[in-house]
Amino acid sequence: MKTLRNMCLLLLAVMLNSGPIMAQASSKKKLSDDERMEWWRDSKFGMFIHWGAYSIIGGERGTKIAGGGAEWAMDKLDYTIEEYEKYPEMFNPQLFDADAWVTMAKNAGMKYIVLTTKHHEGFALWDSKVSKYDVMDTAPFKRDVVKELSEACKKQGIKFCVYYSIVDWHHPQAQGNLYPNYNISQHDDPSVVNPEFPEYYEKFMKPQVGELLKNYGDIGVVWFDGDWISDYTTEMGKDLYKYIRDIQPNTIVNNRVDKGRTGMDGMNNHPGEFAGDFGTPEQEIPDTGIDSDWEACMTMNGTWGYKPDDNNWKSSTDLIEKLVDIVSKGGNFLLNIGPDGYGRFPAQSIRRLDAMGQWTKKNGEAIYGASASPYEKPKWGRYTQKDGVLYAHIFDWPKDGTLKLNKDIKVKKATLLIDPTKELKTLGTSRELLIDVPMIAPDAPVSVVKIELAK
Repeated sequence: MKTLRNMCLLLLAVMLNSGPIMAQASSKKKLSDDERMEWWRDSKFGMFIHWGAYSIIGGERGTKIAGGGAEWAMDKLDYTIEEYEKYPEMFNPQLFDADAWVTMAKNAGMKYIVLTTKHHEGFALWDSKVSKYDVMDTAPFKRDVVKELSEACKKQGIKFCVYYSIVDWHHPQAQGNLYPNYNISQHDDPSVVNPEFPEYYEKFMKPQVGELLKNYGDIGVVWFDGDWISDYTTEMGKDLYKYIRDIQPNTIVNNRVDKGRTGMDGMNNHPGEFAGDFGTPEQEIPDTGIDSDWEACMTMNGTWGYKPDDNNWKSSTDLIEKLVDIVSKGGNFLLNIGPDGYGRFPAQSIRRLDAMGQWTKKNGEAIYGASASPYEKPKWGRYTQKDGVLYAHIFDWPKDGTLKLNKDIKVKKATLLIDPTKELKTLGTSRELLIDVPMIAPDAPVSVVKIELAK
């Protein structure tokens, strides 16, 4: 009888203790596509981080400077695999501070971070069990960068996302006997096929992607690159998309998981059905809005990876206007940072992040959760809209104190976004809507007029 009572008590304890576990499991229910995409659509602004062994090189080798992005140093500066391996072997960024990185992103108004966990060079920034060519086994750093950054994001309420390159210049099966040295022109030729690539895909690439999904908590986005190589097929892309969603049903995957793009175009334009949840225009903003989800990724200067020789920095004003322009067309803005080999953000990037943060702190209402407006973009700036409110983002402040808007806009109330207590006078004519604004722009570099629409 005593044994039976003990068994009953044990069973009751198990049932009580399983309650939270069951509740936790149910909270991770599979979402609909709209529910799954909701946080991303509302976020609008994210940070891209290109970081790896190439950050030590800085796009330079002796007197040679890599053309284009410094993250392509292995290819552009003609390193053999053996020559390049010395850089992962010296990767020891003692100034890396995951919490500081995330704080800078958050203070800039960014809502998610995408880290290059493995770029084309093949060097992984996490403790991979599939390969020893990683930050824990090859580098003296001996710290799991993905783990530290994912935990820092979780603490500060930022979505953590991972970039993974399909291209791998280090792995022998990703090059095969046809490729003693990687040559992108060969990979653009559909007649050149690497017979070893399918084995690389099944036994190396998929398992590494699986590690990122299984070991670092919820992953907001899996961001692929390198889809242009002919070795990678649409069958692989669809299989990989399903594999990811089977592990984390609610994660989001960019369209470079498949083969729908032509060249470096951001949106799928090949005929047929392709996997992926959003398009990826690179270094450009579409002239008009796009019906499907999209995200423009862009550098602050001319390179993704750290490159001290590149001083062609976009101004803070330009970057803020780009953010507004992208949101006004229904997209997201993924803005890149290229930390150096010590783990520091360039000072030029920090200054621009600070300026964007000062602006988004005051004007974020007109950005986060906002969408494209039905009105044609005005000459003086852009429109965004949300919940029955139209926001007029003014790039060129009217010198005469009169803001001219589309005549079809019906106003209930108009105010300055940074000063909601002062109502602005409005006048509707047959040709345009006129709003009286202060003679001097109240907020630099982009001032916003908030227009509550009449029903």
